[in-house]
Amino acid sequence: MFDLGVPELIVILVVAVILFGPQRLPEIGRALGRSIQEFKRALRGEEESRDGGGEREGRGNG
Repeated sequence: MFDLGVPELIVILVVAVILFGPQRLPEIGRALGRSIQEFKRALRGEEESRDGGGEREGRGNG
């Protein structure tokens, strides 16, 4: 999807350090990681509830 190489990642890191400062980067990284983790959990919960509901309906119709 995105073709990011080492130079692009270095530029992104430098811009992040300039914008947020070195003290805030670990906080931002943790918050971003938690957000992604929560999003994945929510997606898994959605899929499990949809799968579980579909199986029950299929059994009742058969």
